[in-house]
Amino acid sequence: MTGRVAIVTDSTAHLAAGDVEAHGIRVVPLQVVVDGVAVDEWAPGADVGFRVRPGGSAGGGVAGGGQPGGMAGDSPAGGAGAAAGASATHRAPSGAPFHRGGVAVEPRFGPREVADALRAHVPVTTSRPSPRAFLDVYESAAAEGYADVVSVHISGSLSGTADAARLAARDAPIPVHVVDSRSLGMGLGFAVLVAASAAERGLTADEVASLALDRAVRSSAFFYVDTLEYLRRGGRVGAASAVVGTALAIKPLLHLRDGWVDLLEKVRTSARARARLEDLAVERALAAGGRVDLAVHHLDNAARADELAARLTDRLPSVRSIVVTEVGAVIGAHVGPGLLAVVVSPH
Repeated sequence: MTGRVAIVTDSTAHLAAGDVEAHGIRVVPLQVVVDGVAVDEWAPGADVGFRVRPGGSAGGGVAGGGQPGGMAGDSPAGGAGAAAGASATHRAPSGAPFHRGGVAVEPRFGPREVADALRAHVPVTTSRPSPRAFLDVYESAAAEGYADVVSVHISGSLSGTADAARLAARDAPIPVHVVDSRSLGMGLGFAVLVAASAAERGLTADEVASLALDRAVRSSAFFYVDTLEYLRRGGRVGAASAVVGTALAIKPLLHLRDGWVDLLEKVRTSARARARLEDLAVERALAAGGRVDLAVHHLDNAARADELAARLTDRLPSVRSIVVTEVGAVIGAHVGPGLLAVVVSPH
């Protein structure tokens, strides 16, 4: 195995367990802090809330080749990331569930649990992985005979995860190339799959990292939230914007712009927001000649996600499959139940 490139990412990539196993991808979990108790949001091998329409795996069709608000994750310095090591935050007990605010919290916290906690007004924040968690993974890759690591992560504007990876890289026994994807969800996930494919073809670490970054920055993410309240709670939108949106019953359409979450449009009804989300995805896909990978994300909104995926399948017949997946607890903690999102990732 000497000379090969190991691929590392984080849990906000929302990769299917089958893809993680098939490509040997190492996934480092972020944490959700539920009423002061930190739990990992994802464990390797856990295939939570993941589906593909109409068939295949998440890798189907993947080929190698004033400050806006953030959304998912801790603050890069301090904030929830620092809180993970603070005295007010405790590690979850191993094994049995524990309870906070009347909500049962499993040691591995998933999207449904975070939706329940938010509805119950239980305090939920998030935390980046520690540098030690990354270093353990890098050392393991070296012990298995890999010569390099390419570590691809959630936007550094939204989380300190890439910073933690860089800190760990300084002490790693082999070279580590950290890629800030400027994305999240399957915008990150598709880039990781491209990196894994490139590594399997024997490309160098520099080439693998370059392909991952290129795929990530060319991806687009559009999403709709029922309310800006959860983004406001996390400091990701201003209080005035959240109040105006609620008062006028405005349904915000958001997008990722240079790694940040930013307001794209405001519409008056949920139905109009969903229709516009569909149109934006189709416009972006057609602009890329239809050679794209697509993903639909949601939080506790499976029926709407399936409807959106079906309409996109009808309107974009050249797209072989569409990934439909519920977002993890970390992203869910910042957007709230009802999220509906589309990721368009040109080949």
